[in-house]
Amino acid sequence: MSRLAYPLLTPSMFQTLVQSTKSIIPNPSFFSTTSALLQKNLPPRPKPPPDSEIEESYLKGSGPGGQKINKTNSAVQLKHIPTGIVVKSQATRSRSQNRKLAREILAQRIDELTNGDQSRSAIVGSVKKKRADSAAKKSRRKYRLLEEERAAAAAAGAEAEAREAEAEASETEAEPPTAENSTRDTSEPSSGTRQGTGSHPSETASGDNNQPRHGSRGSS
Repeated sequence: MSRLAYPLLTPSMFQTLVQSTKSIIPNPSFFSTTSALLQKNLPPRPKPPPDSEIEESYLKGSGPGGQKINKTNSAVQLKHIPTGIVVKSQATRSRSQNRKLAREILAQRIDELTNGDQSRSAIVGSVKKKRADSAAKKSRRKYRLLEEERAAAAAAGAEAEAREAEAEASETEAEPPTAENSTRDTSEPSSGTRQGTGSHPSETASGDNNQPRHGSRGSS
């Protein structure tokens, strides 16, 4: 068997390595992200009233959930004797789970009746509403900035097009007449010149024919 390239760690070396590792790596609790750190301080969940203040009855469930709910007394109904609040739970097919859920609902209803706006459900609702309003405000701000950027880009594009059109118009006005246009202008006589030169040759010939022949009449 070949020898190891490095000697094995001794207990003292292992303890030293462990201590140095602990000093480098932080406590795992540093990375814990519990709801208490992420959320605001909320009041504790209300506790259900004692069983001596509750009237409990089991009923058959109704609605969707299968024959298990419709044919067995799995639904739980609780009545708080001091306040007269009645709650019912048929969320699951288990009677024990429905009993637990019904007591939580009853505790919440009593807390709302007793504390009003200071109840846990009211505080949680206000916190959720604030978060929703903040998210909606951020969304509106984002879309408003996008619209402003689009409007600015459109205005800049229109201004650039107007400048290009003005530059093309100024270049067209500043262009000198071409040689072809100048030659055409010099070769074509003006209308006054045409009228002064005389009539058509056919008109001259007809004028000569219409003149009377005095010599021929005298000879006859």
